[in-house]
Amino acid sequence: MASDQSLIRLGACDIVDLLAIGAVTPLDLLDTLEERIAAVDGALNALPTLCFDRARARAVELLDKPVAERGRLGGLPVPIKDLTEVEGVRTTFGSPIYKDHVPAASDPLVETLEGQGGLVYAKSNTPEFGAGASTFNEVFGITRNPWNTSLSAAGSSGGAASALASGMAWVAHGSDMGGSLRNPASFCGVVGLRPSPGRVATDPGNKVDRLLSVEGPMARNVDDVALLFDAMLGESPVDPISLPRAVGDGFLAAARSGWKPKKVAFSPDLGITPVDPEVADICRKAALKLADAGVIVEEAHPDLSEAHECFAVLRAVSFACAHAERLKIHRDLLKPDVVWNIEKGLALTMDEIVRAEAQRAAIIRRANAFFDDYDLLLCPATIVAAFPAEQRYLTECAGHVFANYVEWLGIVYAITLTTGPALSLPCGLTADGRPVGLQIVGRPRAEARVLAGARLVEDLLGLKGMTPIDPRKA
Repeated sequence: MASDQSLIRLGACDIVDLLAIGAVTPLDLLDTLEERIAAVDGALNALPTLCFDRARARAVELLDKPVAERGRLGGLPVPIKDLTEVEGVRTTFGSPIYKDHVPAASDPLVETLEGQGGLVYAKSNTPEFGAGASTFNEVFGITRNPWNTSLSAAGSSGGAASALASGMAWVAHGSDMGGSLRNPASFCGVVGLRPSPGRVATDPGNKVDRLLSVEGPMARNVDDVALLFDAMLGESPVDPISLPRAVGDGFLAAARSGWKPKKVAFSPDLGITPVDPEVADICRKAALKLADAGVIVEEAHPDLSEAHECFAVLRAVSFACAHAERLKIHRDLLKPDVVWNIEKGLALTMDEIVRAEAQRAAIIRRANAFFDDYDLLLCPATIVAAFPAEQRYLTECAGHVFANYVEWLGIVYAITLTTGPALSLPCGLTADGRPVGLQIVGRPRAEARVLAGARLVEDLLGLKGMTPIDPRKA
């Protein structure tokens, strides 16, 4: 029987409501997604690994339970980024080293989502080990942007964002160190939330006390992001910094609470980076919509002047911890950007690491003081709109030439260093039709305010429902 492709246009919250009353089944949803992927992913390469048989087997198990025991997602399908292991499903990390790797066990994040009724049906494409903000690798190739298939979907959660924007997913898992779910959300016109560290339990690997890299939800609108976020929450003994599930009604309820900030700050550049003038203008106009709603909007930002130096060192430490052994054994199979980052980390002196840790501590203190005066901080989520898919990274903006493949991401990695939650929200299109994301930032563990504030801006802009779209050629 043919699937119901009209379901693709519904939001995830609507789908979960239909599941709860039995109007659709998880098997219906999987049929719908399988047909949609067959129709559009050839142009995008967003979901290179599919596991529908596994998902259907788990759907049948779920249907044997009463509706009240099927979890928050109730049978909603979820793709998992190909940096996260799923039991019995090929997981490559975007690397030739692991092109045939099939894990025997799932990451705690996957166990949490499946415990909440999520059905894993696909792995989304990512650059090798998540290094870089354009999604390509030697295993699966380039992921393309549905708004214009000649353009990049950004990265490293580019497969997730492209799948969402093209209707191959209602929600998606992403991860973020230097903007890895915020950048793709901005380029593809969807929503991505980087939570505070510890909110979502995962296998930390060798850097068990990490504060840079987090797992987070992506979707097409704020409510749907909050829905998936609620399903991702929880602690695990595998993850020493993981936090207990928040008490209360959850973050979907917080997003819908009607809370309105009294005063917010807007910055076009956080004082640290060039920004394309058209992108800055679109984001400024979006932020000023809050003034129409009675919110005080002032141009301000915390002192983030040390962010470039600090993040470069701490990122290099993270890469060295995670991949030093791989460099020894598989150097010839690693892309140059990964080799550069690992070697940079291994060459650091203790003085450089101590200085970077002190800088991060100072940035966190200054950001917290800033949020004593402002409820939220708004700025662009990316400094440009999408660039050509074959381009590895942005080399220049507004006359400034970047020194390496990471530096152009300063507007997101500076926020990473604050440890506060940050959300990328679609806020407009460039004159040639490329999406632009507004970054909405709060103090650590202020996800409720970030989500409620983002939902207010989403309502004021009237852009909810701009995706899904069919892939568009240049």
